[in-house]
Amino acid sequence: MKRPALFLDRDGVINEYKPYVHRAEDFQFIDGIFDLVAAAQLAGYLTVVVTNQAGIGRGLYTEEDFWSVTDWMIAQFAEHGCRIDGVYFCPTHPEHGVGRYRVESEYRKPRPGMLLQAAAELKISLPSSIMVGDKLSDMQAGIAAGVGANLFFGPSPCADTDEYLAVDTLRDVIGHLHPWPTAGGD
Repeated sequence: MKRPALFLDRDGVINEYKPYVHRAEDFQFIDGIFDLVAAAQLAGYLTVVVTNQAGIGRGLYTEEDFWSVTDWMIAQFAEHGCRIDGVYFCPTHPEHGVGRYRVESEYRKPRPGMLLQAAAELKISLPSSIMVGDKLSDMQAGIAAGVGANLFFGPSPCADTDEYLAVDTLRDVIGHLHPWPTAGGD
């Protein structure tokens, strides 16, 4: 049976936006993120991080650096009693990437590749899922993937549309979660 997912962009949704965060000491969690992930888990959602990481492609840090801070981040969620079910990232950049990282990729948001890969690997129902992002490219990726609810967190570049809604806080996202039949029965 397919389950819904709470898709989260990383920089600007999980942690305060700073360019090219790749060390734990630079990582600052956004207020409400642990409450949101715990509520999603309780409602039966998987939690999946989908993040562009062009800093890797630009040569500013390595994939190993990314995984080191990611492992630390996942451990912080575990300490708060919740889990991250998957992490998908795109290290490329079509213009500023260096070497093998300078390519167009179906996985780089606004394209839907990361979400589609997660859906296939984790058996996710995209129409029942939620995408939370802080950039228009996050909304475009969610829409292109067929995600049912796309929520723009933070100052919206424009008003709510038929394709996405703006939310002011991460706790506002909790109201968009709908209990799933497998809730509590992981």
